[in-house]
Amino acid sequence: MVVGSGVAGLTAALRCEAAGLDTVVVTKARLDDGSTRWAQGGIAAALGEGDTPEQHLDDTLVAGAGLCDEGAVRILVTEGPDAVRRLIETGAHFDESSEGALELTREGGHHRRRIAHAGGDATGAEISRALVEAVRARALRTVENALVLDLLTDADGRTAGVTLHVMGEGQHDGVGAVHAPAVVLATGGMGQVFSATTNPNVSTGDGVALALRAGAEVSDLEFVQFHPTVLFLGPQAEGQQPLVSEAVRGEGAHLVDADGVRFMVGQHELAELAPRDIVAKGIMRRMRERDAAHMYLDARHFGADMWEHRFPTILAACRAHGIDPVREPVPVAPAAHYASGGVRTDAAGRTTVPGLYACGEVACTGVHGANRLASNSLLEGLVYAERIAADIAAARSADGLPARVPQPVPHPGTPEHPLLAPETRFAIQRIMTAGAGVLRSGHSLSRAAEQLQHLHAEARDALVENGKTAEPGVDTWEATNLLCVARVLVAAARLREETRGCHWREDEPGRDDTAWRRHIVVRLNPDRTLAAHTTDTADFPPTRPQEQ
Repeated sequence: MVVGSGVAGLTAALRCEAAGLDTVVVTKARLDDGSTRWAQGGIAAALGEGDTPEQHLDDTLVAGAGLCDEGAVRILVTEGPDAVRRLIETGAHFDESSEGALELTREGGHHRRRIAHAGGDATGAEISRALVEAVRARALRTVENALVLDLLTDADGRTAGVTLHVMGEGQHDGVGAVHAPAVVLATGGMGQVFSATTNPNVSTGDGVALALRAGAEVSDLEFVQFHPTVLFLGPQAEGQQPLVSEAVRGEGAHLVDADGVRFMVGQHELAELAPRDIVAKGIMRRMRERDAAHMYLDARHFGADMWEHRFPTILAACRAHGIDPVREPVPVAPAAHYASGGVRTDAAGRTTVPGLYACGEVACTGVHGANRLASNSLLEGLVYAERIAADIAAARSADGLPARVPQPVPHPGTPEHPLLAPETRFAIQRIMTAGAGVLRSGHSLSRAAEQLQHLHAEARDALVENGKTAEPGVDTWEATNLLCVARVLVAAARLREETRGCHWREDEPGRDDTAWRRHIVVRLNPDRTLAAHTTDTADFPPTRPQEQ
């Protein structure tokens, strides 16, 4: 069973089906409603003349600020080019030059043009289209509009499927289940934990929350990447915000302040094309210096033709909000974009719960370290989804998976999880934006932890006193999942007393490799308290299930 329908989920499902495995895809909305379709820039791989996987590896390690698992990165960059070619064979059409070669661009942190794109700035939409069409052409079983709730396990603690809430047209259709010996989480990110994000409304951390409740480990959740250039819609704007792709800077756009000064020049050798954490910090510093709510992205020198043919989606989004980038600079500010951490996996995508896999943004393979390199996300979803499918197929062939679908069993003594009222979602977002956003401190994080604990205690006390909490439903489960991931994110950020990658502590401005070149790993205890420990980068991949 695959949960999620982005590049990671649909690739895993297609590869599992091709291996002869009985496969079903469950997704929260429609098949093409996840984060993949919103990806603008492209997919990174060493496909260009003169480029090599080794150069791609070097750029990824630099961006990851000392916390990448080099073995995981090497898998990504060496298997990536062929994985992209297989994606093309599946039906994805990337932009080509007049000679028929892939048209590659450059983004932040890359020293080479290695970003393949489609429709100018609609790469994710094209990848999603191709994969959805392939799934439908092969008649894979799919369940749309279904929110997966919790993992089912058998008497031995192995994965036995999931419970899910199937949404009807305007009504609650209740809870059901899918039984399966292997479950692949490909549920995307958790950007909706913040007030302003590039993530769609469905990105509420459901996969991470499910894994935590199932006893799996998560890692590096403090490293939330804030995209430097998101269209600024005003200080009160909330929810999903329009992204202005890094590829715009890759083609020569400049970051400037209100006076037209290019403030990134001199801050990094790549200026506007420095890794995203550096650019986001540069923008925030300039905003503080100038007491400004945003900076500007100036690409007027592109001209109308380039805007219309290379970046039609961004051009339309800007004009829809009354901004014409052909004639004026675009107001931009950082917003929550990508979770570099997630459910901890090994090189085959296996989590610490037997039979439970994770890939894509929900997973933490060790590829991204403290800061994801631009356009590595689609590639990671693609490569590790293929590896998961291969591992499940191999386990079935070697009798490592049960011959029959395992029967789930109840686990006596497990406390009921308190549910939060839907309106709590907005309180969580405000708390996280104020206390755990781009700029953090020990004080702001402690305050956020207190406020989040208060929300949790209110729901827990209501459950104890009244026997129930909020009425079950999609909005309720999303708010509950957001609180779960928010508590873990804040706990990890409080522990990491340094500034590294996209984790920026104002009270701890230095990077401390002696004490903190380590990963923070968190799990949820049976009583819903959090347990955390650290592990060296050399010991990052978790113990494989058969070795536990």
